[in-house]
Amino acid sequence: MSSQLNPGAQDLLLVIDVQNDFCAGGALAVPGGDEVVAKINQLAAAFAHVLLTQDWHPPGHSSFASQHPGHSPFDTMQLAYGAQTLWPDHCVQGSHGAELHPALAIAHAELILRKGYRAEVDSYSAFYENDRHTPTGLAGYLRERGLRRLFLVGLATDYCVHYSALDARREGFEVVLLLDACRGLDSNGSLAKALSAMRAAGVEIREDAA
Repeated sequence: MSSQLNPGAQDLLLVIDVQNDFCAGGALAVPGGDEVVAKINQLAAAFAHVLLTQDWHPPGHSSFASQHPGHSPFDTMQLAYGAQTLWPDHCVQGSHGAELHPALAIAHAELILRKGYRAEVDSYSAFYENDRHTPTGLAGYLRERGLRRLFLVGLATDYCVHYSALDARREGFEVVLLLDACRGLDSNGSLAKALSAMRAAGVEIREDAA
């Protein structure tokens, strides 16, 4: 599969949030989340450049439903920066749930980007916090490295992968989504909406990562 991609020197595999809490038995498990690990390991072997992201919330993060009495996980409420889905407590700094999946084997990954560590704002995207203004610094890192085309895989297709893809396009990068190495939550049609938005933004979506 991965050998047919033929990634070049300016290509990077961006692996989004393949963490215990998003996989089977986790606090915010994405259906089939574990299924992406073997595919991502195989893909990564073909790339000279790989970057991983890691959701990394402090205890009591503002996106946790537990911090808002009267609200439940998956409710939407207005925070200072706009509408925010409330989540079960997940990917708390230093916890088992925040660790990368133990079967993820990408020793040559060049960077692990932690996001969502500001208590007052969530961060789906690898490029911007959910206020849509505060950058993570990833765009500058990629430009300085001379990396121009990003292949996205990971969890969840309709949230962190989706927002990362849109922001990568916003920053002028070529983006390819390898759909069979992603899994989504698909809440109230969110997966179809995310795929439509990514296509409209110029993201190339490959059903098969081969």
